[in-house]
Amino acid sequence: MISDSFLAAYEQPQIVGLRRNLYAAQFRLMKLLPARYILERAEANGVLRPGGHVVETSSGTFAMALAMLSAVRGYSLTIVSAATLMDTAYKERLEQLGSTVLLVEDEYRTGAQESRLAELHRTLENTPGAFWPRQYDNPENPHSYSRLAALMVERVGRIDCVVGCVGSGGSLSGVTSYLRSLFPDVRSIAVDTNNSVLFGHKAGPRLLRGLGNSILPKNLNHALIDDVHWVGAYPAFSATRNLYRSRAMFVGPTSGAATLVADWYARTHPQDIVAVIMADEGHRYLSTVYSDDWLNSQTGWPATTQPEPTELGEIKAAGEADWTCMRWARRPLGSLA
Repeated sequence: MISDSFLAAYEQPQIVGLRRNLYAAQFRLMKLLPARYILERAEANGVLRPGGHVVETSSGTFAMALAMLSAVRGYSLTIVSAATLMDTAYKERLEQLGSTVLLVEDEYRTGAQESRLAELHRTLENTPGAFWPRQYDNPENPHSYSRLAALMVERVGRIDCVVGCVGSGGSLSGVTSYLRSLFPDVRSIAVDTNNSVLFGHKAGPRLLRGLGNSILPKNLNHALIDDVHWVGAYPAFSATRNLYRSRAMFVGPTSGAATLVADWYARTHPQDIVAVIMADEGHRYLSTVYSDDWLNSQTGWPATTQPEPTELGEIKAAGEADWTCMRWARRPLGSLA
């Protein structure tokens, strides 16, 4: 098998100081961490054999991570996604890496997770011996992020608060678990978006992609989370553009959303050391978030970004221009009165 060690540059984050008390772990492609770990464990356990077939449902960077690793390691890969989530350029990049991409219809623009899972199971039934990484429910996903947490502690030292976006739940749950073994009082802040079911909203259309979900993944441990912030698309887009304009940090909108929240927390808690996870670069968003024409075509853009979130007393969705938050207090989903 050809070595894929050169891909380490994609999964090794830069630790960047944004404020005196705010540090970012900025990745080129963070999802290589869990993708590599899951594939290697499957190989070691004999579940995934040389020349095997990998099947997964993903609309973004986990798909790209699997495609890169599969190309180098000689696996066949089938990715199932929704037509509303996979733009033509991204689909072509995956296919040029040798992947097969199956797109299902998404009439209500919620991600079509049930249809995607049905198509995935059909593919598994027709491909005996195929391996399903199960990124949403595989405990090896959060386990893989112990490397990130250890690196953050090595470079930063004590960490009082960690901020990260939530999609599969792997990165924030994994990093928080590791950090709490060293710093039991570390605060964990989850960044979600409106119309995502992860913290109690009903599934609906989401303009901001790369975070949120229309299904509940087992890898999201709600009992680890202290606060949840729901960031609308427009504050996230504005923060993303500001990072590029003021710091030349070319990142995706999930990183913009996470940094918006982390910067506010660092400003309002100057004695705390805050770490924020920035998952990927901005190349996929050149025709959207980084396009003035596309942004200006969005109803309600430009929007004035709030200087701080609106704190809620109960779970409720807001608009694309809104930024809300709620104390979660490390409780399971469904336990909030």
